[in-house]
Amino acid sequence: MPHILVVEDDAAVRSALLRALGDRGYATSSAATGMAGLAAAVDGQPDLVVLDLGLPDVDGGELLRMLRAVSAVPVIVATARDDEQQIVRALDAGADDYLIKPFGAAQLDARIRAVLRRATSPEDGRPAAIEVGGLTIEPNARTVTLDGVRLDLSAREFDLLRYLAERADQVVSKRELLTEVWRLPYGGAERSVGVRLTAPGVPAPVDRP
Repeated sequence: MPHILVVEDDAAVRSALLRALGDRGYATSSAATGMAGLAAAVDGQPDLVVLDLGLPDVDGGELLRMLRAVSAVPVIVATARDDEQQIVRALDAGADDYLIKPFGAAQLDARIRAVLRRATSPEDGRPAAIEVGGLTIEPNARTVTLDGVRLDLSAREFDLLRYLAERADQVVSKRELLTEVWRLPYGGAERSVGVRLTAPGVPAPVDRP
């Protein structure tokens, strides 16, 4: 379970972010000031930091530079500042992504997943192997083995299995699967797809009304 540190001074926004992230299966912690956030990032060793720039004690851009001096933790800047020069400065200072308020919880979740995938890839740039119980997926070779036995999958089956394996023990919507795996718009009624990956079986989506 990834641990997300939210550094945000607005109490209402901070609570909303923590609630949304918790609902999506993340462990969370928070800080209301920049220096408290820096200490929490160093001592708590989160997997990712969501950082607001408008902090009461130190500018978020300066905090980002301070954090980069002592830690390689991935950082997503989440702020109302939409000036292009500000975005460039934040990315140049070491931010892994930049998200402009207001934004939806689903978008933040997708950005977090993308940044964490990049952060856990090997140094040679190849995607890291995905392991869930006895299931091993090699994204670069596009191969899948279950308890050491290679599975014969179509290209679409591989893409679907990889997408679900990357979200083990999460609930994935049909809309998300059609958009991200099939690359199709979805205009029907929203129904959830409950997915739980348990070794040694292969994940099986189950429609829920």
